[in-house]
Amino acid sequence: MSLSREQMLVEMGITPIWVLRDEAPVEPAAAVSQVVPAEAETAAAVAVVAPAASPPADFALHPMTAVDTLDWPELARQVTDCRACPLCEQRKQAVLGVGDLNPDWLFIGEGPGAEEDAKGEPFVGQAGKLLDNMLASLDIVRGQRVYIANAVKCRPPANRTPEAVELAACAPYLERQIALLKPKIIVLLGKVAVHALLHDDKALAALRGKRYEVAGIPVVVTYHPAYLLRNLPDKAKAWEDLLFARRLLREQMAPELPF
Repeated sequence: MSLSREQMLVEMGITPIWVLRDEAPVEPAAAVSQVVPAEAETAAAVAVVAPAASPPADFALHPMTAVDTLDWPELARQVTDCRACPLCEQRKQAVLGVGDLNPDWLFIGEGPGAEEDAKGEPFVGQAGKLLDNMLASLDIVRGQRVYIANAVKCRPPANRTPEAVELAACAPYLERQIALLKPKIIVLLGKVAVHALLHDDKALAALRGKRYEVAGIPVVVTYHPAYLLRNLPDKAKAWEDLLFARRLLREQMAPELPF
């Protein structure tokens, strides 16, 4: 079962929805798409992560304005100014993403760490170096044919796992990025990215090696580079996932190739 952002918040008991007291409520952004596994399987379980206490009244669980019609400059400006959840209080800067705006590949991770928060770019630490090596194995250079983003745009305190309310607040931004980028393949790096886009709480081992779809775009699940740094034997599994994603990409691009 796939739930909307509004339904997720209701399920978690986060009601009523907070809005800024001096602004009128806005309509929630439309979801990217119903997530449909390519194989006939039972509906994926929805990830339910217990949130912290409800945010104070000066925060809004919705973005400041609907994002489903924003272009890149407007989207970047709104993310920079966003106060949709308390993560904005401790960030140095919001991190929208980096890369080719007409990509074949879209990689989605968890959220900014300390170095990313300082530099304003995702995956710049040791995990970023490993991600760059993963891209190089596919003959991809950062900034060419690939865009890199995160499920949440602000650093969670002490690099903790983002909470459900924070994922819900950032969901419209991620959806709009996908709509603007129109990638040919999406690779989800770790469970947080899976929760954010597929709303699935299964173990990664059960999700790997399968084709999912969002807005008609193939989606593949693999391990987060930070996890791979701690679990070196699983690098071979991540390489299998990348090869699987590359096969799906080639199938996706086949109609565009000249005969």
